[in-house]
Amino acid sequence: MKYLVIIQARCGSTRLPNKVLMDLCGKPVLQRMIERVQKSKLIDDIIVVTSIENNNLPILSLCSNIGVRVGVGSENDVLDRYYQTAKLIKPEYVIRLTADCPCFDAGLLDLAIDELNEDTDYCGMLDETFADGLDLEIIKYTALEKSWMEAKHSFEREHVTQYIIRHPEIFKIQKFNSPIGNFGNNRWTVDEPEDFELVKNIYEHFDKTQIGMNFNYKDILNYLQKNPEVMKINQKYKRNEGLIKSINEDYIMC
Repeated sequence: MKYLVIIQARCGSTRLPNKVLMDLCGKPVLQRMIERVQKSKLIDDIIVVTSIENNNLPILSLCSNIGVRVGVGSENDVLDRYYQTAKLIKPEYVIRLTADCPCFDAGLLDLAIDELNEDTDYCGMLDETFADGLDLEIIKYTALEKSWMEAKHSFEREHVTQYIIRHPEIFKIQKFNSPIGNFGNNRWTVDEPEDFELVKNIYEHFDKTQIGMNFNYKDILNYLQKNPEVMKINQKYKRNEGLIKSINEDYIMC
């Protein structure tokens, strides 16, 4: 297997509990995310990974009902969760996605795969030129394994790729930037109630059009440019707040 997508999902979000199970035009957020990833023409398989906490049992049930495999592991050591799942298959590359991004665009994933250099260990949206919620990371399996063995800080274990990103002297890093210019001021992820309100608005809009659920990131941009009041719904939130908090807490403890 060359490209294995692993989507991390859990129900224990403190800011928006059970967000991956919230109804989005008739289906849970997680299912919407999976269906959008399945539109990729280049990936080989999708596995959802969650933690061993009992409150995540609905995720296992949902994935079983729609025929998607699930891996279960540590609540806080998400890097271990990824590695233990990938180790069973040993793909050439692991693609890391999160379940709270139901506006994900599989066309961008295919573009990133097409642009991937042969010697790249890690490819990601490091310059943040894409909307928050389109995030994807492509990790060479050997790099994932090395980071699993060497990462020590808790934020490196929780946020999976931080050890790789912070050690460009060890790993070959490749940036994936927007082909249409910077629109990183957009927020299409689901972390807060206002995020869900915006994403629900997007889904409900396209559900009434001929495009339907086949909308892509350019369609969303066009819609928001014509309806700037929708984009403002969640503009008070900053990007990567969870990561920044984890890093600060880790260094305070040190």
